[in-house]
Amino acid sequence: MSKENISIEVINVSKNFKEVEVLKDISLKCSSGRIYGIVGHNGSGKTVLFKCICGFLSCSKGEIMVNGEKMGKDIDMLTNAGIIIEEPGFLRNWDAYHNLEFLYTIRNKRDKGYLRSVLEQVGLDPALKRPVGKYSLGMRQRLAIAQAIMEKPDILILDEPMNGLDRAGVSEMRNLFLQMKAENKLLLLASHNKEDISTLCDEVYEMEDGRLTKVNYPAYSTLAFSNGE
Repeated sequence: MSKENISIEVINVSKNFKEVEVLKDISLKCSSGRIYGIVGHNGSGKTVLFKCICGFLSCSKGEIMVNGEKMGKDIDMLTNAGIIIEEPGFLRNWDAYHNLEFLYTIRNKRDKGYLRSVLEQVGLDPALKRPVGKYSLGMRQRLAIAQAIMEKPDILILDEPMNGLDRAGVSEMRNLFLQMKAENKLLLLASHNKEDISTLCDEVYEMEDGRLTKVNYPAYSTLAFSNGE
């Protein structure tokens, strides 16, 4: 179990793209050992919020604090985090193992046996030589999850992590995320699937027209869920 307690605090954050206000005065507190779910229609602002939390976009107003450090001032990007936002840029002519190995060895890590175990953990065969460009959507999603977890991050930011998975794959990934919660990780996910939210999340928030509202269980079941952002 991770000994360190992690916190993310979004404080009165707004985000504008020219004249369009995409995020409107959003506040959110997250801590380790819990899973936070965000639901909402396409275009409601979920992905933009995740990108702001990760440091990929700057806030127009407000601030984001990670372990007491201000994003954009004390830190530029979210570190010690596994992130799935949109489709990762895989090396499509390489197989799954070599995609992971390329990123892993950039950081001078050499434990190839460990990488094989990560692929097995997400249901991929590390010996499969098929290029990632010929993978199904579900297989690419499994590889994206492997990439997100391979360095044992304390934070996971997951935008539609079950996208393209079959029923068995969804069940396997839910178990994986619950295991990571038990290891005191902080997980923040967006999903269009009501069962993902009910099975995984300790707190649920609805994003609508750029505003974030906490939903009291089981009221989330009345919300409209939709795929993507």
